[in-house]
Amino acid sequence: MRRTVVNRVLLGAVGVVLLGVGVLVLAGGLDLYRRLGVQPPGWWPLTAPDQPVVSARSRGRWVASAWWWPTVIGGLAVLVAGMAWWLVAQLRRSGLSSIAVPTPGVSGLRLRVGARALEEALESGTAVLPEVERAGVRLVRAPGHPRLRGAVRLKPGGDPAALVEHFEDGPRADALGSLRLAELPAELRIRVLQAASAEPRRGRRGRRQPRVE
Repeated sequence: MRRTVVNRVLLGAVGVVLLGVGVLVLAGGLDLYRRLGVQPPGWWPLTAPDQPVVSARSRGRWVASAWWWPTVIGGLAVLVAGMAWWLVAQLRRSGLSSIAVPTPGVSGLRLRVGARALEEALESGTAVLPEVERAGVRLVRAPGHPRLRGAVRLKPGGDPAALVEHFEDGPRADALGSLRLAELPAELRIRVLQAASAEPRRGRRGRRQPRVE
């Protein structure tokens, strides 16, 4: 799963939670439950404008317990550490947004191709083989030259050697020719699925063969 997909799912989930909490707080603060005759959720404390979000009884319920403050401080520390890790992960991007295309004989002209367009072309070129179940390619940073990092999943009985030959002579060669690049190293990971057993076993799935690099 790509980082952008994870970010969108995470931000979408957080947004939905915050939106729901905000609607409940607004309804209680504006006394909409009484005005509209709507029954508030039984677990929600704020149902009227003069009612606090956390009652005095709830505030003093666990304070006297020895585990209360260590749990609160530990939970907040884990939350802050997780947010810091997420922020660092966003700043340390391993992927490239674009790649420069050489323009020999033309001065003052700079061309760049979007990394996602190149990745999609390589993925579609790799997936044309009928034995390919799924193919993913990423353009990442590397010392000297950008590098391709691909992951391919083959159907049972697929030939990894044939796939490597097809990738080298097809999608990768086309990318080198189209972009006029002298070198574009690639790291390809291949995983071959194991055929299902003739006698199905209840509650168990077929194991996957180890990936070939």
